[in-house]
Amino acid sequence: MKLPCMVLSLLFFSFTSTILAADIPLGSTISASNPNQSWSSPNGTFSLGFTTDGSTNTYFLAITYNGFPIWKAGGDPGGVTDSTATLRFLPSGNLQLLNGSTNALVWQSNTAGLGVSAASLNDSGNFDLKNDTVSVWSTFNNPTDTILPGQNFTTNNILRSGLYSFRLLRSGNLTLTWNDSIVYYNSGLNSSMNINLTSPSLGLQPIGIFSLFDPSLPGPVIIAYSSDYVEGTDILRFVKLDGDGNLRIYSSARGSRTEIVRWAAVSDQCEVFGYCGDLGICSYNDTNPVCGCPSENFELVDPKDSRKGCKRKVEIEDCPGSATMLQLDHAMFLTYPPEITSQVFFVGISACRLNCLVSGSCIASTSLADGTGLCYLKVPAFVSGYQSPSLPSTSYLKVCGPVIPNPSTSLVGIDKDNGWRLHAGIVAVVVVGSLLGLIVLEGGLWFWCCRNSPKFGGLSAQYALLDYGMVLLEIVSGKRNFEVSEETNRKKFSVWAYEEFEKGNVEAIVDKRLTSQEVDMDQVLRVIQVSFWCIHEQPSQRPMMGKVVQMLEGITEIDKPPGPKAFTEGSVGGTSVNASSVSALSTFAASALAPSSSSSFQAAGVSSIASGKNLERASSSLLQSESN
Repeated sequence: MKLPCMVLSLLFFSFTSTILAADIPLGSTISASNPNQSWSSPNGTFSLGFTTDGSTNTYFLAITYNGFPIWKAGGDPGGVTDSTATLRFLPSGNLQLLNGSTNALVWQSNTAGLGVSAASLNDSGNFDLKNDTVSVWSTFNNPTDTILPGQNFTTNNILRSGLYSFRLLRSGNLTLTWNDSIVYYNSGLNSSMNINLTSPSLGLQPIGIFSLFDPSLPGPVIIAYSSDYVEGTDILRFVKLDGDGNLRIYSSARGSRTEIVRWAAVSDQCEVFGYCGDLGICSYNDTNPVCGCPSENFELVDPKDSRKGCKRKVEIEDCPGSATMLQLDHAMFLTYPPEITSQVFFVGISACRLNCLVSGSCIASTSLADGTGLCYLKVPAFVSGYQSPSLPSTSYLKVCGPVIPNPSTSLVGIDKDNGWRLHAGIVAVVVVGSLLGLIVLEGGLWFWCCRNSPKFGGLSAQYALLDYGMVLLEIVSGKRNFEVSEETNRKKFSVWAYEEFEKGNVEAIVDKRLTSQEVDMDQVLRVIQVSFWCIHEQPSQRPMMGKVVQMLEGITEIDKPPGPKAFTEGSVGGTSVNASSVSALSTFAASALAPSSSSSFQAAGVSSIASGKNLERASSSLLQSESN
């Protein structure tokens, strides 16, 4: 009798803890109250079970990798449950998520009556409901916020995270949308290709290549590279729509419990519509975007979460006759499709302000000082603001007078005992500013004087960036790029400099006359990294000049640049990589160059994709967006 009892005990244990490497039978359940219960893939890479965000008593049923959710039942926040929730695999073949405290149905697979006989979680991270060996329903065909290697993302799929969504249109355009209404990112094939797509889809290869596929294309069109492209083994790379509205590629090594951003669709987070909520203003501190209110006429909706936006202390309708316009220098209110064209004018800055003030329907306006004379009026709706010293625009926001500006930040950190901090800060700004000024000035003069000389010949925009990168490196180092000496171990200086950069020995690269001064080495490091990106061997992977400026200013994060080579070893276009990999984990190692993580679509024999801000898109060559 002891043996049968032992067998029964083992069977009971297998269904109350982790189920491994076997089909999951009908009638199985998982409870949130038992954190040890889960269904795992055969090699233990992925598991399906309840997880919590740790800060509140909220639970999600999720497939996880390294503890990070890569699929959530019902999405976020639709799939939120409490600690009494259960997942039931009913005899009918339907999968149901119930909130135990109320027995309310939170989510279901709607697969009752389809002959489902078992379920399984495979090593690619795909959870299948099967009729014998045929898949009836799967998480790969019903994604929530993540795309995994081997997963086919089509025009029928949508990624969602909070108010944000990501779609692939039939035209091949990739779009990011706020609240299913405002399209703030739209990137697609260059119209000169003149190709009608039939069934476009997206796929991520395990080595970190995100591509567009279609039978009418001559080959996969590369959307983006992970910045750690082909590096390392046992690394999972995935595409995820985050709650801040940005689409990113992440990588996470097995067992590391860390995920690292390797690419982002929107390089400037403040350009994501609604990032700081209604009436919120997005700006940057030293490295990160921060949210705040336009003035002291406003207050945060939630003092604990500045991203939820701001509200007026006194509403406009409560102060008839005393409304005025708050001026915000170097600021703009984001204007993306489908903004009403009747609210766009070509007027001066004063008229842009007054037209909004006298209009009962206008609450804000932005006047662009970029030579276009455009004025955007914002009618009562969601208003998303962005303020930065680099923005050539002035914005106005209707408030009840008098205007109460935010406290000046110029005196922050100064007191009578520590006044020296201001002096030191000014010195640092002057030194770094002078360095960047010299870089821009000398690079510009060099390009202007030499671009059409007989010695150098005509230079295209691609090669102008190459030369600019060389000038950056030469100014920082005080050495010529092609200089070869004993100090550089008889190597070309740029090759030697990259080797020192990889070792973390940045000071060896920098001109000794600079290292003897008090300079910001973080800023110098940015200049060196930018120079390596500008001299990238593949011209199409060099960043645009606008992004170069953002990287130098510290607005945009800089991924690790690839190393310069004396000769090109190969091209991505010539690399044959099988997209249908059996495992989601990359174990591929190669010596190919790591391309830039910038959002540029490429393919062998296919011209690059046009991509840009929606404000510039009216005159671009992108394919027009289609309705879903």
